[in-house]
Amino acid sequence: MKHLGPFMPHNLEIAQVRDRVGEKPVNGSEIALDVAPPVSDAPARVDQTGVELKRGAFLNTIASLASNFRGIFTFLVARLLGPVALGLYSVAWATTDIISKIGVLGLDNAITTFIARSEAIGDQARSRTLFRIAVVLGVAQSIITAVIVILTLRFFNSRLHVKPQMVSALALVLCAMPGLALYRISTAVSRGMKVMQHDIYSRGITEPIVTTLAFLLAVAIGFKNSSPEVAAVVGSAASGLVALALASTLFRHVPVQADVVSLFREVRFLVAYAAPISIYQLINTLISRLDLILLSYFVGRAPGVTLATVGVYSAVIGTANGLRRVNQTFNPIFAPVVAGMTVKGDHQIAAATYARLAQWMLWILLPCVAVLSLAGSTILLIYGPAFWQGGQWLGIVALASATNAFVSLGETVIMVQRPHLNLLHSTITC
Repeated sequence: MKHLGPFMPHNLEIAQVRDRVGEKPVNGSEIALDVAPPVSDAPARVDQTGVELKRGAFLNTIASLASNFRGIFTFLVARLLGPVALGLYSVAWATTDIISKIGVLGLDNAITTFIARSEAIGDQARSRTLFRIAVVLGVAQSIITAVIVILTLRFFNSRLHVKPQMVSALALVLCAMPGLALYRISTAVSRGMKVMQHDIYSRGITEPIVTTLAFLLAVAIGFKNSSPEVAAVVGSAASGLVALALASTLFRHVPVQADVVSLFREVRFLVAYAAPISIYQLINTLISRLDLILLSYFVGRAPGVTLATVGVYSAVIGTANGLRRVNQTFNPIFAPVVAGMTVKGDHQIAAATYARLAQWMLWILLPCVAVLSLAGSTILLIYGPAFWQGGQWLGIVALASATNAFVSLGETVIMVQRPHLNLLHSTITC
């Protein structure tokens, strides 16, 4: 357990703790945040937490399985439009995913921690205020970022030397950024309240159904190769609106009262906490997406590298990334649970919880890596005969995705306590 340093208690004054994380007293009373419960209660509390984690993991598993229905959309793009259209869309989506980290500014992860801490001390009015602040900031920043990037592509493409069809695809997909921000932040708020089932309805059901129907309609109307990008924008917007509506229902019971907190103070604390998270998210996403983006850069510049090759490789990544979703089974419930534990000083329970989740993830990841490595070519045939050649790459990418899913659990621990360490680690890795 030596590597679990972020769980060790800090002998800080209450004022220093609140200055660092943005906590405040409730009704003027002081809260002893650094007093842990008796050690003799630890086994029972670990078991109780295990039940909570299993319940949350079960709901997250349903959400992840439901979100896999978006694979139908990828399958239809590959079957109806071919690997070239899939390659263009995949590169545009990967680039948008990187840029969206600038727009969201780490608020999706930060708001989960802040909401969980407010709920742990019973300050529901502050939770609602934080929810509104995060949504407004995230959506506004995403719109501004998307507009700036689109204008840059239009006016400076001659210097960037990006293929015209790639510019068109990227400009379209960038319009999905506000919807992505709305979904991520609203879902993070629900997770901070330990409500996991909202993701089932927004990402698991709404997004794949709306995206697939929008794609089929766009093809029928005549958008042709632009159909995947149009569908992605519509699906992201629908998912974001549903996530917002569901998160809003969690605050209906909170009585309306005059705000006793300074909005500027809350924004300052939230942004200061989220900024390093945003940067290391950006770096991590850049690292994970860099292979596809670099491959697309060499289209027409290196022997054998075509848009069709990019399409095949994107299918490989999409298949292997299913292993990353194992992390999404546990991480959404683990983040608010560990945030609540650490704010109350339950560091020993948090350490035991981390060890238990790490074991569960290994039991799931190792068999999945073996299957994808041994039967990769057969699995990829679902996209069409042209994708069979990607089987030799799938084992390597699957191992990388599984490793990423496992170690990301540790990043959650560090993010809750010391997000600057994640930024340092990601910078060195990049």
